[in-house]
Amino acid sequence: MKFNKQLLTGLLFIFFTANIYAQFPDGVNVIDAKPNTLTSFTGNLADGFFMDDLSWASTSSNACFPATQNHKFTGKHVLHAFKIPPYSEVYITVIPKNKNANFSIYGYQVGTSNYSVVPNLSSCVSCEAEHKWDYKKRGKTQDHTRTIRFNSTNHPYNIFIGIAGADGLAEGDYTLEVNLKSRVQNTEEQKPLKMYSAKSVKGKAVAYKGDLADGVKIHDLSWASRSSVACFPATQNHKFTGNHIIYITEIPPHSEMDITVIPDDKNKNMSIYAYMVGTNSNAMVPNLTSCVTCEAEHKWDYKKKGRTQDHTRTVHLNAINKAYKVVIGVTGADGLTDGSFVLRIDTK
Repeated sequence: MKFNKQLLTGLLFIFFTANIYAQFPDGVNVIDAKPNTLTSFTGNLADGFFMDDLSWASTSSNACFPATQNHKFTGKHVLHAFKIPPYSEVYITVIPKNKNANFSIYGYQVGTSNYSVVPNLSSCVSCEAEHKWDYKKRGKTQDHTRTIRFNSTNHPYNIFIGIAGADGLAEGDYTLEVNLKSRVQNTEEQKPLKMYSAKSVKGKAVAYKGDLADGVKIHDLSWASRSSVACFPATQNHKFTGNHIIYITEIPPHSEMDITVIPDDKNKNMSIYAYMVGTNSNAMVPNLTSCVTCEAEHKWDYKKKGRTQDHTRTVHLNAINKAYKVVIGVTGADGLTDGSFVLRIDTK
């Protein structure tokens, strides 16, 4: 009897995955956090529970938050969990839908065989919490979002996350974002990129029409934060998690080039990046190990003094005494996979 190898592999993967997630207790929302990308989960405090005993948080073996801050965790709690691979860093952010809703967040890191759930947590590797500040912090500002961070070295860990309402808050929609940067590569199959030739003309601006719906996602974004590329930091990966469309052009010697993406719908959040390589180079993301330079532009996290930003995104390149190949990526932020746009290449 012959077996379908692909089917057998798929069944084994499903069994293995189900077996892993089955170990997390009921009532915990398990998140499939993918390496080098941003994973989102939407929820509501109303689906959680009140936690009468918060003494675990102030024990010396947990040291999550002091008892003087307990009132910021007296609302309902919703629990989440995921696994962090070795050699990884993760930022976890809760974003309340209502900016006036006072949310708090906490998380703790334990071994992969430890599935202890608060309030029955006797100890952990580390515990972090973020809540509304009692006073301003010099050089820092706080909005309605709350973020905590964990990292791993040569071991994987289980990470449990608690979303809680402050001062008895028991209802409120939220989005939980898990931004995982890891040496472990995302194993999701990469579809072939959609690439187009784009002619540039010195002294003129040329324009091309496109639509993100014609592109594909790039699952591994680790190339962008390599020191030999330095295009955008991994903390901004979520702004490049939608579909990508690639355009290839050339910048002549002694030239400057402004490359702008203009979404037709001003509410579509798009990002852009562009890198320069030798004219004979075939270096292409996500297998880009180095480049002459790489620039990226995305929606800002905060206002910049003396500058404003609209729905367009622009990067600037320049060549001195040599011509270079320019690879341009137009992409959607936060998983955006559709949206028509105009790509303008202005060469001077």
